Amino acid sequence: MKRSFYAFNVARQSFINLGVAVADTPFARLRGLIGKMQIRSDEAIWVVPSRGIHTFGLMFPIDVIYLDAKLRVIAILEDLGPLRIAPIRWHCASVLELPSRSICSSGTQVGDQLIICSPEEMERYWTSRPQEEQDKEGREKNPRSNR
Repeated sequence: MKRSFYAFNVARQSFINLGVAVADTPFARLRGLIGKMQIRSDEAIWVVPSRGIHTFGLMFPIDVIYLDAKLRVIAILEDLGPLRIAPIRWHCASVLELPSRSICSSGTQVGDQLIICSPEEMERYWTSRPQEEQDKEGREKNPRSNR
């Protein structure tokens, strides 16, 4: 069974995708999403290493996030259609291929810091954060609870 990872935007405190597969072998990078008729909302591919991708063989548009070696967002492409070649980004270390509208729904922007990790690592991230920080974020997201 393929291992699935989470993609989380630290800057926006939002999940981008909960079903990220890693394409880190030459064959997996070559194959990518080719041959799929559609991509589910809980599917994504993290292409490592990569400086750019193409959508030949795809039947649907995708969102693309270019990441540097520290998983900081250096460029984004929303709704990249089939039969396209995405621009090469020389400072890019990996590319996250996502269902269309993932970037918009997560609020991801250039400069944001991401975490791509296993569900267990994500749980450790949440439990290791200071309680004050968690409480502050809860108040910011739900201002009515401050009354």
